Amino acid sequence: MDVARKEPTEAAFEPLLQLEMEMGTFLSDWLHCDQLSTFVARMISHNRADPVRHSNFFSSALNELLEVLFRGGSPDGQIGCAIYRHGPTERVKLTFPCPPRHRHFFSEAVSNTRREDALARYLDSILTDLVPSRDAALLDLAINFDARIHLEDSVASSITLVVDLPLEGIVS
Repeated sequence: MDVARKEPTEAAFEPLLQLEMEMGTFLSDWLHCDQLSTFVARMISHNRADPVRHSNFFSSALNELLEVLFRGGSPDGQIGCAIYRHGPTERVKLTFPCPPRHRHFFSEAVSNTRREDALARYLDSILTDLVPSRDAALLDLAINFDARIHLEDSVASSITLVVDLPLEGIVS
């Protein structure tokens, strides 16, 4: 991990797009993950150096995040998705209902993305699990997209997952 890299401040990120959806509607069809990620990626990628490449990368990353919510989401409440930009980095903020029993999972999964053995955990997960686990998706983003992931404080019944994706700097 590159410890010397300075993270941009919250104020440095410019808002690009924001949407809300009822969780019950979102959870009613697996295709919503792909449809939302494709739509949002096309909306925010038009002014990047290679818009098609950027859209593909962003769509893949956002789809992974949405699938994490889909696999463990609660049908009550709303999902909020806000996209911000600072230079080569897109910031995704997902706010969603999170039962108390799932809060520990998210805290642990986010913490695992910053551990020294993150790559080994990721490889073990994708090589041994028949169905990728929800934490494997977060590890995938940290390993393959160089994402920085953290949780923000939110109301007791919800959680906000923040993912910084430096997509313009990714070498494919």
